[in-house]
Amino acid sequence: MKPASPAPHRGGTGKRRQGRIELSPLKTEPESKSKSKLYRPISDVAEVVGVKAHVLRYWETQFSMLRPKKNRAGNRMYRPDEVKLLFRIKELLYDRRFTIAGAKRHLLDQRKDPAPQQVELVFGEAEKRLALHEVKTELKQLLGRLRRPGTRA
Repeated sequence: MKPASPAPHRGGTGKRRQGRIELSPLKTEPESKSKSKLYRPISDVAEVVGVKAHVLRYWETQFSMLRPKKNRAGNRMYRPDEVKLLFRIKELLYDRRFTIAGAKRHLLDQRKDPAPQQVELVFGEAEKRLALHEVKTELKQLLGRLRRPGTRA
């Protein structure tokens, strides 16, 4: 019986040199997508914002300015601006203890007369959380690759 040969090398993640593998940077997504996704599914957004998906769907019915696009399958896909708005809504409802009606009024008033300093702070935090979520997701994918049967992590 012939001993099992190692799996063939597939791709440019590393080079074999004297039994060692030298890893090069992983390219999991095209360059344009890696910085920020244009649309995010509701499950990702719910995780990043820190609320459940049914809460996001409810907020859609209450806040007219929140209208995520739906893909062909009918799944909600959120743009970065909508994610920022969700962080703002969450801050108003959970941190500042506004009622839904009060939060609606506040957001509508803010659209008429924007207060740039306050909005920029919240948006900066939203962008940080999105970036952190993307890094976390990529690290989980990398860990999954490292834990495949037959490899040591």
